[in-house]
Amino acid sequence: MSLSSKALEQNVSQSNTPKPPLKPGLLKSSSKVGAMTMSSRVLGLVRDVVFAHTIGAGGGADAFFVAFKIPNFMRRLFAEGAFAQAFVPVLSEYRQNGSHAAVKALVDRVAGGLGFVLMVVTALAVLGAPFVATLFAPGFRTDPEQFALAAEMIRITFPYLMLISLTGLVGAILNSYDRFAVPAFTPVLLNIVLIVAALVVAPLFDPPALGLAWGVLAAGVVQFLFQLPFLKPLHLLPAPKVDWRDPGVKRILTLMVPALFGVSVSQINLLLDTVIASLLPDGSISWLYYSERLADLPLGVFAVAIATVILPNLSRQHAGKDPASFASTLDWAIRLVFLIALPAVVALLILAQPILTTLFQYGATTASDTAMATLSLRAYALGLLAFMLIKVLAPGFYARQDMKTPVRIGIIAMATNMVLNLLFVVPLHFYYGIGHVGLALATAISAYINSALLYRGLRRQQIFWRQRGWGRFAVQLVLANMAMGVLLFAALVLWPNWVEWGAFARVWRLAVICVAGAVVYAAVLVIFGLRPRHLKHPSA
Repeated sequence: MSLSSKALEQNVSQSNTPKPPLKPGLLKSSSKVGAMTMSSRVLGLVRDVVFAHTIGAGGGADAFFVAFKIPNFMRRLFAEGAFAQAFVPVLSEYRQNGSHAAVKALVDRVAGGLGFVLMVVTALAVLGAPFVATLFAPGFRTDPEQFALAAEMIRITFPYLMLISLTGLVGAILNSYDRFAVPAFTPVLLNIVLIVAALVVAPLFDPPALGLAWGVLAAGVVQFLFQLPFLKPLHLLPAPKVDWRDPGVKRILTLMVPALFGVSVSQINLLLDTVIASLLPDGSISWLYYSERLADLPLGVFAVAIATVILPNLSRQHAGKDPASFASTLDWAIRLVFLIALPAVVALLILAQPILTTLFQYGATTASDTAMATLSLRAYALGLLAFMLIKVLAPGFYARQDMKTPVRIGIIAMATNMVLNLLFVVPLHFYYGIGHVGLALATAISAYINSALLYRGLRRQQIFWRQRGWGRFAVQLVLANMAMGVLLFAALVLWPNWVEWGAFARVWRLAVICVAGAVVYAAVLVIFGLRPRHLKHPSA
């Protein structure tokens, strides 16, 4: 669909139109986003260590994690997920084919419409907090005190949705203009605020988890105010206007409605895990949270960074009718995912218990909590490759404004996850007392189904075709991961008793193992012919 004639007729003087930045290489942009995200994730681990020490993995911790997870899940829908996937391609088309004034008009109307919807959703959630708690954690109803605490924290944390979603809008605009660093750095502020809240504010509350809930709200304010000024050099500071008849807004809504489901299937599955986990023994939600956070580290640092960079590039390649570059960009992204995901899977499977012991087994977190989280971490690790592939395969559809295919695939994956939950959780809970592991395992398997169907869809529509060199690349990966795995096993034979050591002894040993594993992995890749130039995008 072409831009509206009204939008295209708008013009501004050259002096007011920002010059487009030089287009950086995709690897360089991904590395920049990954470095910023790594800073955030490292601080996120520090944050979770502080959480584990402060609130542990009991009923109060479960209530907080539910209250924190709900607006985060909604954020994936309204900001980083469906909205970004619908907004960025349309904004890229406006940039490609229209004037700066047309882009500004679109930003104003999108900001007004999104802000209005978020205000309504937030108000309804705050007023209906007990209903929201029942919907997302029905198991809490058996404990009136825990249920009341969860409802109270939902009232405090839910406005974070509005703040962080508007932050996501600003970030999507910056990413569309290849300004990736600021949106990637912004989550660092979330972790800093929550660490301060855990150390300073939480001890002032009873229970301490209430102080963390207020920290979540404060973090939303800080992130939004930090990111907003960076739109000024682009002359795109929003002047919000609600106009549902605007052609650009209509197109984004049309694309966003199916994407609400399609792009967020993995998040919906994780949320369903939370719902079912609330029916399991106390601590189940916390065990899943801590293990999911570790599995999410490579996903958030690398896969999200790659997906963030390729979406606007794919959108421009589609708008410019360049299918060869489109397929080449997807191939490059998939290779990077395999390069990063496979060693991460091997490392998490082997080192799950030492990592969890080193990071979380202090204060209120017990050895039993670590053992339970270890099992679910290994289950999530099995699905890590699929989680990461979904992040880079889905943009292949969204950049072409095809939302129907991922939705259809998402429905299949979600239905599979529900069936697998029943097949795994019930026997594992009643026979072994580890029902939460069934939830993680079901999520992992459904992710593979999701990614496989996305890949098949791209091939069938001839959107993607493999480039040369995959056979040699596969051999290099297999040999490098085998060598690294042998080293990690040997290290655990040398250092088996992690629980007996203090924090410093655990940390330096884990650091040595991780660095040694990374060096061996990289060395084997180099020995068998992989060079840094092979990781660059062909068009760079």
